Amino acid sequence: MKSLSIIALGVLSLSMGMAHAQSSATTTPKKPAASAKSAPAAKKVVAKKHVTKKGVPAKTAKAVETETPVQSLSDRLTDDELAIAKTIQTGEIACELGAHVTVTADDKNPGFFRVSSGKQHYYMHPVESRTGAVRMEDNRAGAMWLQLGNKSMLMNQKLGQRIADECTTPEQREVAAQLKLKPQATLFDEPKR
Repeated sequence: MKSLSIIALGVLSLSMGMAHAQSSATTTPKKPAASAKSAPAAKKVVAKKHVTKKGVPAKTAKAVETETPVQSLSDRLTDDELAIAKTIQTGEIACELGAHVTVTADDKNPGFFRVSSGKQHYYMHPVESRTGAVRMEDNRAGAMWLQLGNKSMLMNQKLGQRIADECTTPEQREVAAQLKLKPQATLFDEPKR
């Protein structure tokens, strides 16, 4: 009886080994080993994606653009800022020390202006001020155009410097002449009786 059970165990283990070998042969076929003399291995071909300057795939950027509502620059300005834009004096404006500032309205984006002095160029929009002065800013460059009744000035807020001062248009020269004839009262003047 012992010999019969030993034979049965042997047959059982042999059949299990064959079944295991057969199942592994069908699921994971072995690759033939490459020899040194065989043909060169094929190079992998990698498809290149077109990427935008910011590193976003072009398909993704286009999908975002089609789903994002487009807002013009002028839509970002308030009604008060658009009203201020109508009072901006444009053209080539003479300043002190022979400097010039050119202020040009952007026809495509009402309320926005190109301001340049020498090699410096700015893209500005009006900003409300507490004093009532006409003020435009270029937030990226840190520049500001301040237009008063009798003069204007271009300032670099980052450096805290005036780029151009005593800039006057014909209208501002007229206001300056009127101020010389009839100066405005100051806090230090005595009240009239």
